[in-house]
Amino acid sequence: MTDQRTAHEDDSSGLMEPRFLRPGESTIADHDVFPEHEELPQTAYQIVHDEIMLDGNARLNLATFVGTWMNDESKKLVVDAADKNMVDKDEYPRTAAIEEHCWKMLAGLWNAPDPKHTIGTSTIGSSEGAMLGGLALKRRWQQARRAAGKSTEKPNLVMSSAVQVCWEKFCNYFEVEMRLVPISAEHPCLDGSIVRDYVDEHTIGVVAIMGVTYTGAYEPVQEIAEALDALQADTGLDVPLHVDGASGGMVAPFIQPDIVWDFRLERVHSINTSGHKYGLVYPGVGWVVWRTRDRLPDDLIFEVSYLGGSMPTLALNFSRPGAPILLQYFMFLRLGRDGYRAVQQASQDVAKYLSAGIAELGPFELWNDGSDIPVFAWRLKDEGSRNWTLYDLQDRLRMKGWLVPAYPMPEDLADVTVQRIVVRNGLTMDLADELLADIRSATEYLEQIQTPMPDMGNRSGFHH
Repeated sequence: MTDQRTAHEDDSSGLMEPRFLRPGESTIADHDVFPEHEELPQTAYQIVHDEIMLDGNARLNLATFVGTWMNDESKKLVVDAADKNMVDKDEYPRTAAIEEHCWKMLAGLWNAPDPKHTIGTSTIGSSEGAMLGGLALKRRWQQARRAAGKSTEKPNLVMSSAVQVCWEKFCNYFEVEMRLVPISAEHPCLDGSIVRDYVDEHTIGVVAIMGVTYTGAYEPVQEIAEALDALQADTGLDVPLHVDGASGGMVAPFIQPDIVWDFRLERVHSINTSGHKYGLVYPGVGWVVWRTRDRLPDDLIFEVSYLGGSMPTLALNFSRPGAPILLQYFMFLRLGRDGYRAVQQASQDVAKYLSAGIAELGPFELWNDGSDIPVFAWRLKDEGSRNWTLYDLQDRLRMKGWLVPAYPMPEDLADVTVQRIVVRNGLTMDLADELLADIRSATEYLEQIQTPMPDMGNRSGFHH
């Protein structure tokens, strides 16, 4: 009788072998060398799947601001749009239109004077949005200086020493002096008290942060704007504001609508945010919007063919996936203002529950309690007199699967170590209670230590 088996059914193909006896799974390979031969897709999948099993559980990662949970419909949209390149606006005009819908919605959310006729764009994340906002500030400053017959050398940008590293990158890559206003116990973030001491005619702008990465606190944007108004009245210097709303830009409009921080302030030229943080989307999308169309210099804009006309585009990146933009639009449609308000309020409720519980434990002093964005930090009382540090607590919690980072504060407060929790959609009150129990148990264990814990050497720095 003729053997009817195909090559794929033949034992020699590897399909009939037990999975973990196949070549690739039953041997040790050099993962840094390009393979000579192909593998079965099932085997290649298994190898990759096994490697990422060694990662932490994303939902228990309380270090990251980035979203780690979406519903099943969102996952279907990722697959539906996995092959779409966002930059090809003429080939994918509906995706391009959806991108425009999103930033116009954000312009309205942030109280732009005319949301439908301003300009904005999607980005890979809030960092790219911040850099585009910074570039617009630099280009406008250069144009004004040239028009006045003045030098365009030595531009500077003023910000808190607690800014996220993307601003350091911007100043490095685009040759702008980074003027850092130091934070202190009396002034834990940038405020209006001394900002004018750092501003001069070479200042392209001031960055204010809605949700400082280290602690989650809001910087008082209105107070900073008023200080710059007074500076202009005294000196004639007209210094614009860019608001880094990476986190708070998608929190404050919903649960703190009375805080004036956005385009209600004429001095605020641009705002960036992260769709994949409190925008509630998986990693891959950010946004930047300008208050009015003229706040973005024309020479930063490229026109592309789209639906028989043209569409403005600006970005530091080129090819990038369209799926995250569709996910953002899905979330805007799915939740609306009421839904976002409910989700962000629930996260803040969890943050305040956790911070109150940690404050009651005894050894800790809260830096803040999660009343701004749902993020809070704490320090160890009398750290020098204890046999353990927050790094030891971080390690004990990691044994339980929780990633709760400890790190030094920025320069001028670098001798202060804090620990921080970021509460995101997906950290339920029930999970939070489990976390609090684990913190309590770990603290009780560490308090019983009679001799100093061993020095673990180099600790990881601040990355989030």
